[in-house]
Amino acid sequence: MGFTQFIMQGGALPAEAASEIKLTLLDLAIKGGWVMIPIILLSFVAAYIFIERFYVIRKATKEDQNFMNRIKDYIHDGKIDAALALCKSTDSPSARMIEKGISRLGRPLQDISTAIENVGKLEISKLEKSFPTLATITGAEPMLGFLGTVIGMVRSFYAMSQAGNNIEVSLLSDGIYTALITTVAGLIVGILGYFAYNILVVRVEKVVFNLEATNTEFMDILNEPVK
Repeated sequence: MGFTQFIMQGGALPAEAASEIKLTLLDLAIKGGWVMIPIILLSFVAAYIFIERFYVIRKATKEDQNFMNRIKDYIHDGKIDAALALCKSTDSPSARMIEKGISRLGRPLQDISTAIENVGKLEISKLEKSFPTLATITGAEPMLGFLGTVIGMVRSFYAMSQAGNNIEVSLLSDGIYTALITTVAGLIVGILGYFAYNILVVRVEKVVFNLEATNTEFMDILNEPVK
């Protein structure tokens, strides 16, 4: 089609050319080559870890506002069994931590505090389960993307060496697609994984603060004189 005909058609590309330009996400993933397979699989793993840990941590942050008040009343009234029963019926890190402290009543306060802190550390460790995996995926995804970049460039240079003086853009397109698509995919997953990891870390820090406050409040209850 000549330039005059192009202008007469309003500068629009023919319908056939426009349809050839359209690419779906699946088409892009395929053009990215085999490197896209681990990138996509790891992105699903990272998404599962984030969603699963998010709900677990959110559940751990929900505390019964009257829990410590009831524990205080039971301990002051000498109802240790009732306090233990309340802890066992409450599914939260704080309750399990206080349960350990109540079970150590009668021992030195330092031993009780140490036992409570150990349980708190175990609870935090449970909440941080799979964090190393998520961090590893976050760091590995951009490197996989750069690996795809290197592979794509190698393919392009190999095609150039085989073509000699008859170099065409079509000979280089596959390698360039691989280089660019894998880089973009790896960076996107890596960036999203980085934000997801830090969101979980912040929420765990909130749980740590709540556990420390609960520990302090429980020790204050034990140090209070019985009226």
